[in-house]
Parts: sequence; structure tokens; C-alpha cells
Amino acid sequence: MTQPTRKQLVLIAAATLIIIALIYAFLPGAERVEVATVTSAPLQVTVEEEGETHVQEHYLITAPVAAWLRRVTLDPGDAVSAGDLLVELESPRSAMLDPRTETEAEARVEVAEASLQQAEALAEQAIRERERVERLAKAGSATPQQLEQARAEEARAVAARQVARGELTAARAGLEGGSGAGRVTQRLTAPAEGRILAIHRRSAGHINPGEPILELGDTDLLEVRAEVLSRDAVRIRPGMRVFLDQWGGEEQLQATVTRVERQAREVVSALGVEERRVQVVASLDSPPEAWQNLGSGYRVLARFVIYDDEDALQIPTGALFRIEEGWAVYVVEDDRAAYREVEAGYQTGLMAQILEGLSEGEVVIVHPDAAIEDGVQVTTDW
Repeated sequence: MTQPTRKQLVLIAAATLIIIALIYAFLPGAERVEVATVTSAPLQVTVEEEGETHVQEHYLITAPVAAWLRRVTLDPGDAVSAGDLLVELESPRSAMLDPRTETEAEARVEVAEASLQQAEALAEQAIRERERVERLAKAGSATPQQLEQARAEEARAVAARQVARGELTAARAGLEGGSGAGRVTQRLTAPAEGRILAIHRRSAGHINPGEPILELGDTDLLEVRAEVLSRDAVRIRPGMRVFLDQWGGEEQLQATVTRVERQAREVVSALGVEERRVQVVASLDSPPEAWQNLGSGYRVLARFVIYDDEDALQIPTGALFRIEEGWAVYVVEDDRAAYREVEAGYQTGLMAQILEGLSEGEVVIVHPDAAIEDGVQVTTDW
């Protein structure tokens, strides 16, 4: 048997290296992954919505009757105390008379004047007759029945005179526009201490019953109202904390939820999506000197604190993926991906609370792709 030559040995070695390289090339390699450590840290879950401030005690001053409104001299922002004069009302002005109506009114005045003259004459005659019968009765020349009849006639005549006077006054008012024009008949005062929020009617003129004139409220007693999605409203309860940002001041304000309304309303968003929203009301807890320049109707960003834990076990939300029963993750164990089901709690935009299935210090794969399976070898940048 002949020994292989040197050239043959070189060729055999080269072929062996090629085969080894091909086998290594087709062997599965370690998948490079992004990982994160399971940690215990503060976790706060909030619902953010834009809101606006409102005064807690709001008063709308309206006209109680049809009247002539004197010009309102107050301005929005003016401070008033309880009982201060706000508005003055006069008797309503009469409408201008056309020639025909004016002639008719003049005729009614003349008739009323004539009726009054006649009534006065009859009343004076009845008074004199009663006096005469009284003298006769004292002298025994008139019976009690005659005296009683004279007094009744006097009463009827005096009453008729009074009616005639009233008819003449009404006729003259219809012609001259009323004697009460220009006379203040009612003054509307401030029901409580506060500031003028809005003036709905400033100019003098006729005003109808119930027509708004101005709004009044105490800007030192503010509350915040925000409309949240109905699915978020069911998680908000009275007493929950609220943080207020982007209101114009440097300091973050604090508030407390006082009321969650039970009637939702349909709102169309800027994107044209129909939403069901519920109004939530919160009272300010920060001292007034912290928001002294804040007024009614100002915009704020309200963050309702749904959950707050100073020591919550958590992982990045991207490490979770859905399964039929709930949630699962891939844990790195001995440089391999290990499938594990977990129970997740509250989630924020970045972090998720873990209730069961993981321990602090373990390493999970973030955003696992389709190549990651149970037992796959992985490598990280750590």
C-alpha cells in the first residue's frame, strides 16, 4: 500500500476544512435580542384629558319682569360684595302712537275727564244729602232707614268718583307713555361676593323676563371639569387625586375628584370618530396663592391618578405578548429564551405591572420577533 503524497495530504486537509465550514454555516446561530431586567419601582397609572376651570358657585342675573334696563356700568373682572347694586330697572316704555291711535287716546282722555266731572258732582251731591239727612235724623224728622239709604248713596257716589279718576289716569298714561317712565322700579343686587364673569346685556333698553344680563361668581372657589371617555370614567372615583399641568404656571396643581356624572354624551372627535364622554369634576386642593391668576374657563391638562404604587414589580410593556389565557413573556435562562406565562396588572404606555410569574432581577426579552421560540439560543449586548 502506497503512502499518500504531500500534495494529496494538503488536498484532504483543505476538503476537511471546507466541509467543517459548510456544516458550521448551516448550524442555527444565537439570535440577538433586546432585553430588560424585572425591577421594583414606583408605578403610577393616570388618565389624561384636557379640562377647564369653573367657579363652584355660579350666578346668572336675569330680568325678573319686562322692564327698561338702565345701562350696566360694571365690567368683567370687577369685584363685588353681597348686596352691591348690579342692575337698575325702570318701568317699561310705551310704544309710540300713530296718528289714529293718538286721536283715539285723546278722545278717551276727554271722555274720562267728562266722566270724572260728572262723578265728582254726584259724589258732592251725595255727601251734602247725607249731611242733610243726618241733621234731620238728629232732630227726629228723618227715620233711620232714610239715614242708612243716604249713607249708601254717598258710598256708591264716592266709589264711582274713584273709578272715574282711575280711568282718567289710565287714559292719560296711554296718551303720554305712563307716569312711571324714568323712575327706578327695581334694583338687582349681588347674591354673593365674587367677580363679574360676563356681561350679556350692557346697553339700556327694553328687556324681557328671563333675559340674561350678567354672570357672577367667586373666582377664589374654582373647580376643574373634564370630559373623559366612558371606559375611563368607570375607573374614576370621588376622592381620587388629580394633577393639573399646562395651566400657565410653573407649579403643578393638585385637586381631588368630587363628582363623576352618570350621563354620557356623544362627542365627535377632531378625527371624526364618535365618542361617549362623561364629565368629571374635581376641586382644587392647592392654596389659592399658587393659582391666584387662574380664572373661570381657563384650560388645564388634568391627570387622574387611577393607580399608584411605590414598589410595583414591572417590566417594559413591549416584553408582553398576548396568548389565549392572558399574557406571556420570554425569559433569558442560560443564554436561551424560556417561554413563561405571567399575570399582568396595570399598564402604562411604557411599563406593565407583573402580579405573578416573574421575580425581581430576572431578564426578559423586549419586542420578541417570530424567530424567538422556547429554547432558542439568544445573545444580548450585555
